Amino acid sequence: MQRSYYLIILLLLSTQITCAQADRNFATKYDELLAAQFKPGETGAAALVAKDGKTIYKKAFGMANLELDVPMTTDMVFKIGSVTKQFTAVAILQLLEQGKLGLQDDITKYIADYPNTGTKITIEHLLTHTSGIKSYTGMSDFGKMMRNDMTPIELINIIKAQPVDFAPGTKYKYNNSGYFILGYIIEKVTGIPYGKYIEDKIFKPAGMNSSYYGDNERIIKNRAAGYDPIENGLGNAALLSMKLPYAAGSLMSTVEDLYKWNQMLFSYKIIKKESLDKALTPYRLANGEKLKYGYGLALDSLQGSKTISHGGGINGFLSYATYLPTEKVLVVVLSNSTAKSPDAVANKIAAITIGKPIPDKIAGVQSKPSIEIKVPEATLLTYVGQYQLAPNFSIAITQEGGRLFGQATGQSKNEIFAESENMFFLKVVSAKVEFVKDKEGKVSSLFLYQAGQKIEGKRIN
Repeated sequence: MQRSYYLIILLLLSTQITCAQADRNFATKYDELLAAQFKPGETGAAALVAKDGKTIYKKAFGMANLELDVPMTTDMVFKIGSVTKQFTAVAILQLLEQGKLGLQDDITKYIADYPNTGTKITIEHLLTHTSGIKSYTGMSDFGKMMRNDMTPIELINIIKAQPVDFAPGTKYKYNNSGYFILGYIIEKVTGIPYGKYIEDKIFKPAGMNSSYYGDNERIIKNRAAGYDPIENGLGNAALLSMKLPYAAGSLMSTVEDLYKWNQMLFSYKIIKKESLDKALTPYRLANGEKLKYGYGLALDSLQGSKTISHGGGINGFLSYATYLPTEKVLVVVLSNSTAKSPDAVANKIAAITIGKPIPDKIAGVQSKPSIEIKVPEATLLTYVGQYQLAPNFSIAITQEGGRLFGQATGQSKNEIFAESENMFFLKVVSAKVEFVKDKEGKVSSLFLYQAGQKIEGKRIN
């Protein structure tokens, strides 16, 4: 009996040692990936990995403020951009549970003078980016509006004057206007400003004490500075009134708080299981096509494992959080530069954690010398369009005077230079763009090569 007792103890100790060693091995691999992209003395990132409800890795890289020489720490507060959308969606579902609204409500119930397009636009259409309403961040004059403080109804009046892109429910097109309008609906239903509602009804119950509704004037402890690429390298993020992203992208948080959020959400302490199930059900278009999007969350797979994720892009910041529910793995990476996307590195970390690492198929692409050549203007025109790299992140390619330009979501426009007929490079940051044709010879997608990563963007117009 005594011998069996000792045997059990030895087995338990052996298991603990093995798990600890595995965690150390993982940490070494995570360090290598993150350090390669977020280097000392450059803009940085904070990262967190959790498995089975426990944090197994949390670390910061690079700098939080380049001007003041402040190193990045894991408690730094970042603007999280469109990661905001899942909080807005959950707020809508809370109000649904309380019987204060319905997902099939016509938005004219809340904005009486919204133009009637002949078919009703529902709250669910707004949640799933299928409303057809034109996204205000894609309007040609949005750059002129960025610094202007506007009330929700003032911006809605601009949005509703735009023609719709398609009939509601017939197509998917990522749309910040839809989530902006959802914020206004939350205010109309509750009588509480959107930011206060999120802080009181979601952040506080979840214990997210370092999360905020974004504000440029507010003093926020441990706020990281944000940076955008400019002609000669990096500059401070372009000024953006935080009243404009609103319910589509104005929230701020930390890696630790986003971990707390994940824990609360998937333990049904913020909304009920049946409500979360609605959010995690792929929306079907009128023609029966199933999307890879629910309510404020992208639904996809990684190395054969189901993923629930979202990224965010806003002036000076890029963010990404992905959850693999079967393996109970969460990865959050927050970056304070729009020149350094966290999406690919976060997915590589997630794949390593579940034992299905992603092979590096693009080694050497970045190291090839870039010598500028001339490409016929007619060829450049075939590349013009918008390419979606993630549910909330796209690159708009434009042509002006025989020159090609790229503008990523929330970033400034930069010229891209040809080194071959279909491969282009940037001078403001180390990155390349490769245009790809389909079997019919039409340009259907592009690949973005940056920091050793290869990200595909499908052409959406």
